[in-house]
Parts: sequence; structure tokens; C-alpha cells
Amino acid sequence: MSKVTWKSGTFLYPLPAVMVSCGTIEKSNIITVAWTGIINTNPAMVYISVRPTRYSYNLIKENMEFVINLTTEKIAYATDWCGVKTGAKVDKFKEMNLTKEKAEFVNCPMIKESPVSVECKVKEIKELGSHHMFIAEVLAIHADEKYIDEKGAFDISKCNLIAYSNGNYYSLGQKVGKFGFSVQKNLKKHKINAKNHISQNQKVKKLKNHKKINKKR
Repeated sequence: MSKVTWKSGTFLYPLPAVMVSCGTIEKSNIITVAWTGIINTNPAMVYISVRPTRYSYNLIKENMEFVINLTTEKIAYATDWCGVKTGAKVDKFKEMNLTKEKAEFVNCPMIKESPVSVECKVKEIKELGSHHMFIAEVLAIHADEKYIDEKGAFDISKCNLIAYSNGNYYSLGQKVGKFGFSVQKNLKKHKINAKNHISQNQKVKKLKNHKKINKKR
């Protein structure tokens, strides 16, 4: 079957569904964002794209900082609710029973119920059209210690994170590999082939030696 061609649009899925907290501890808000991602490694930088009509837009623009909070199955309802309600009329932290946590470098609060909170400082705002992109530097990452193993590594597979795709939320499924596993797989295959080759050579040598012995006899 061939592919169907559609007009241009937003169809790069799945995307992380995150709750972005902004403002201050006293005057805070949460906006649910799917237009977000990593754009640089060194320095670590991310972006979020927000419509200028959203209540959170001015809070972020005024303070030039925000916190990206990853979301899970447990807080999926709150994630969606914070995306369809406006902070101009309701206190989203209060209505969704979410807990404010003081951040280390920014004034806006983190969400305690989130397994990972990322403090961000806005460096640039790009006005793209329907959305304005906030390009920000990552100042700190806060991870819930209950997901950190005995080796000090963060096991994100235990968080039950959710993603957004074409108007729906999905729980992230079973791990199918890790970075570089294709190379490791081939390397393992080469090692097996090399081992078999050595084993075959040894067999040939044994056979030749056996023939030499029989000739002498």
C-alpha cells in the first residue's frame, strides 16, 4: 500500500506532554505543553512554544523563566485539565491538588508530583506565527529519589511517563532497545562469527594433524 499525502501540518508524534509551571510562588500557573524539546547539549538548552493568547505566555515573558515538569499516568488527568483551563480564572495547583516546591535558581515553583522538574532560563523569544518559541538554558534538573537506583542512576522506565500524539495521551511502553544497541548487536554478531571462524580453523588443523599421524603409521 502507498502512503496518503496530506497538506502540511503538525504530525510529528509522539511528543512529551509536560506541565510547565511559571510565575512566582505567590502568583503561579501551570500550562500543559506538547510543543517542547531539546535543542542543544552544551550548554543544555530546551524550548517550549506557547500561543501569545495563553495566560501563561505573559507570565513567562515577564519573568523570563519556567520549569518543565514531566508527567505520568498518575497525573494524566491533571495534565489534561491544566491544558484546557485558564489560569486567569482558576488556581490550577489548588484545583488539581498539586504541590508547589521551591526551585533552586528560578522563582517559579516546581511540581512535587512530577518525577522530573527542569529549571529553565529564557535566552531568546522567537515569534513564529501561531506560537512564540521560548528558547531557554537548563539551569538544574531535579529528579525524584524514589526513581534513582543503588548505582545512582535514574531509572526513567519506572515513572510511567505519558506522551501526546494527535490529540491523545499514551503511556510509554516497553523498552525495545538503548542508544547504540544496533552497533552492539552487530559487534556481538561479529564476535560470534569470529569465534566460529576460530573454532572452524581449529577443527581443520586437528583434521590435518590427524591425517599426518595416520600417514606416518
